[in-house]
Amino acid sequence: MNKHKYDSGIIGNGSYIAHINRFAEIVWLCWPNFDSSPIFGSLIDKKCGNFSVIPNAKVIKTSQSYIENTNILRTEIHTECGAFAVVDFAPRYYKNGDLKYGRSLYRKIIPLYGDIKIKIEIAPTYYYGSSIIEKKVFSDHILLKVPEFKIQIFSNISLNQISMGNSFHLNHTIYIGLFESPPEELPIEDFIESEFAKTKTYWQNWVKHCTIPNFAQSQQIRSALCLKLHQFQDTGAIIAASTTSLPEAPHSGRNWDYRFSWLRDGFYTLHALTNLGQFEELEMYSQFISNLTPGRDGRFQPLYSIFGESILEEKILNLDGYLANQPVRIGNSAYTHKQNDAYGQILISLLPLYLDERIPEKNRFHNLSLIKNILDKIELTMSEPDAGLWEFRNFSQKHCYTFLFHWVGAKAVKVIATVLGEKELQQKSESLMKDAENNIEACFDIELGCYTQAQGKKDLDASLLQLITLGYLDPKSEKAKTHLKAIEQSLKTKNGLLYRYLHNDDFGKPETTFLVCTFWYVEALACMDRLDEAIKLFNEVTKHANHVGLYSEDIESNSGSQWGNFPQTYSHVGLVNAAHRISEKKTKSLFW
Repeated sequence: MNKHKYDSGIIGNGSYIAHINRFAEIVWLCWPNFDSSPIFGSLIDKKCGNFSVIPNAKVIKTSQSYIENTNILRTEIHTECGAFAVVDFAPRYYKNGDLKYGRSLYRKIIPLYGDIKIKIEIAPTYYYGSSIIEKKVFSDHILLKVPEFKIQIFSNISLNQISMGNSFHLNHTIYIGLFESPPEELPIEDFIESEFAKTKTYWQNWVKHCTIPNFAQSQQIRSALCLKLHQFQDTGAIIAASTTSLPEAPHSGRNWDYRFSWLRDGFYTLHALTNLGQFEELEMYSQFISNLTPGRDGRFQPLYSIFGESILEEKILNLDGYLANQPVRIGNSAYTHKQNDAYGQILISLLPLYLDERIPEKNRFHNLSLIKNILDKIELTMSEPDAGLWEFRNFSQKHCYTFLFHWVGAKAVKVIATVLGEKELQQKSESLMKDAENNIEACFDIELGCYTQAQGKKDLDASLLQLITLGYLDPKSEKAKTHLKAIEQSLKTKNGLLYRYLHNDDFGKPETTFLVCTFWYVEALACMDRLDEAIKLFNEVTKHANHVGLYSEDIESNSGSQWGNFPQTYSHVGLVNAAHRISEKKTKSLFW
């Protein structure tokens, strides 16, 4: 079986994410925001536009890598006549104390050796390929304009050559910039070089301020840099992925739009970044949460747009799809679901704002009305069936995972209430913890010796490994041991990868393993003091990255193929948290 890997890296700065493949083609770039139509979208259909650097000679080999500890991507293309490199980046840096992250994209095309002739093809479209964006050439820039935005392209070579797609000799470094507004100064090569130096310094300093133990440092750094790109700087929203409709398995129909902010995903991402010693993202996300408007019933949706919009109507587009995988969806009807675990995840996400002395001006986060309101929703939904973590579309259950996060959320409020001396709130949270515990225990199947996906069901679910990792089960207890064993026996492949579950859902049985579930398993092994097994499996699992260290949502167990939306924040979060847990255990074993 052939192995499928996504052949691109990503760049971004908090306003957009661009995917660039190993031939230096920008295959996915939504503009002006994460969830906009792509202007370059050949990833899902050739008619959705492209931005390519095409050599005249036959390509012999390519390579792609990030400049060390940055989100700056370098692609080398070697041909029969010579070689060149393309360096792509989005500006992000501090100037006079203010963060600069203009919606600009820069490309440097650098001759390396030989006699190289190339052409630059910029063919943008909009409205998901239904409208070609015309290029208008002026004396100093090319203008791309649609009602929603305009882009100005500046370069140090003939703009007519670019616009017409003519071939020319690459005998000096070419600079191309896509701008919302004109560059601050010219010549363009000096300006982009200055932006490059400042952006490189920004990312390398950001990494220096991450707290990363020696274990799996390079993987954690790349995951941290990837996660950082998925927070929308304007509002603090965190998206699950920057892509839509990359299939969970070939021709499975499990093709979803993940360019939205799931409250659940926000918790996991913030947990990973907090483990890395980064707090800016948490403070920004707390503002996003506080600005959300609950529905008429006072409830939060499981997901919102990056601007906090509640209507995310799901549509199917008439597009070919990634490798002819249809349907291509935009929007996500999961916004209509009841996914009641979100309340606990909001509360535990906000917890560090009340506890961690490293966060300045923490008193401004003592919004008890928000905390009380969310705790009320845990009380309201305590006995209510929901769609659950995996967003089942055609049935509801009383999910053990939901009850776990009711318990975790109530526990977080108990800690907050204790710190603030709010005795009434503390008592309420303790009462809800007990209610959640009773519901969790109602999911325990004596015959199977484990907790099942939902009350009255026999189905096992890998998400319930978090009963161990989140501290509900004592790792030394017999229940923890039998629970883990049952999941190993039913959901683990011979390669150590885990399915999220193996019963029929709305689309039949899942065909691929879910990568974050395997990282949850690694973390559980570490919790259970099976450290050697945890380290061995972690090292095996991290081999499933693509060529620049990025992970997809799903892995086909036999071939090791990547599937699902890419890169997937869940997977990178799982890696960071598993590595963090292993590091804790390794450190403890040195001293005890």
